[in-house]
Amino acid sequence: MKYVDKQVQTLKETGQKEVLDVLQYRKTLNPSESEVRTLCQDFLRKHDTLLPKALQQEIIDAITFSIVGLGPLEFLLRDDSVSEIMVNGGDNIFVERKGHLEKTKLRFTNEKQLIQVINRIVGQVGRRIDESNPLVDARLLDGSRVNAIISPLSLKGASLTIRKFPTKAFTISDMLTYESCNQAMADFLEFAVLSRQNLLVSGGTGAGKTSTLNACASLIPHKERLITIEDSAEIRIDHPHFVSLESRNANVEGTGEIPIRQLLKNALRMRPDRIVVGEIRGGEAIDMLQAMNTGHKGSLTTVHANSPLESLYRVETMVLMGDVELPLAAIRSQVVQGIDIVVQQERLPNGQRKITQIAEVVKNMRAADYELRPIFWYDFKEETFCITDQMPDCLKNSRYQESEIIKTWFKQ
Repeated sequence: MKYVDKQVQTLKETGQKEVLDVLQYRKTLNPSESEVRTLCQDFLRKHDTLLPKALQQEIIDAITFSIVGLGPLEFLLRDDSVSEIMVNGGDNIFVERKGHLEKTKLRFTNEKQLIQVINRIVGQVGRRIDESNPLVDARLLDGSRVNAIISPLSLKGASLTIRKFPTKAFTISDMLTYESCNQAMADFLEFAVLSRQNLLVSGGTGAGKTSTLNACASLIPHKERLITIEDSAEIRIDHPHFVSLESRNANVEGTGEIPIRQLLKNALRMRPDRIVVGEIRGGEAIDMLQAMNTGHKGSLTTVHANSPLESLYRVETMVLMGDVELPLAAIRSQVVQGIDIVVQQERLPNGQRKITQIAEVVKNMRAADYELRPIFWYDFKEETFCITDQMPDCLKNSRYQESEIIKTWFKQ
């Protein structure tokens, strides 16, 4: 078996060299995938290998992807079960499947091939990476988000992270299928979106915040104008009146940066009914709060935080990070008035992503601190979802017709 593995690896390396030599002789600068595959088949016939068809196909794929694709990463990018790809040097390629990390048997031929793949990725979007600019954010043609960092910042070889773009929009039905919430929670989230509650989705890295945001945004009525603003476009919804904006980093000369805050200010001039910001990370928090408080009810955003209460403190801190000097009491008033519902998302040790709490922000302007009233929560011990018996304030005065059914869940 070891001999066969060695033979296969040798054929991959030899075949790649011979195919490249043929392409160079023909002066083919941009060969098609079918053209490279034909040359690979000619190479295998020439060497008259007795390998099984499956191994021959593996050799053809490896050579083809190394020349016109992204090398061994092409196998993972075409695997729908893989949600994230992490490369730690040429020999270590990890993936995330169903919330679990696992090491693959794939590897790059050497560090040079990994660097070539990184350059191929960033070159597609007009960026460059070298010692003077050793880290870069980019995007694949299918929308997948890419981060690359090389020497001298990365001490153990180049590092590459790819978060794959979902092939279809994530909906509330998908959340039920994956048991991220129960039917009552799904119905309440639908009520919250349709009754134009301002939603803040909170959670850690990889908790599924963007997926939950996507599911909630998919519930926005088609008669309303929706504008999304993101660092890297990941929100994918089927909506006829949908404008997607994406921030831009500075170019090589250090100019041309368009941050989220600038896009958010511009979006307010585009006559939006609702604004969805992929994630607030800095001074744009005050602009988002002002939008929520001045006629753009039903807007949505996410924030990195480990609990609903912590998420409000995070928003408060980000407002203070901006260039608007406001007293703390005024900022807290903006937060309390602007945010109606906090949805807390977590990734459990078994890889499952669940909504662990849906809480209402109590509109008490005179309180010294934030007040949150849990509506739903996940009981980790019993592994079940729970619901409060007290009716949320957002339901008491609701004019939304279907809210009458939801009101029966709670005590008056």
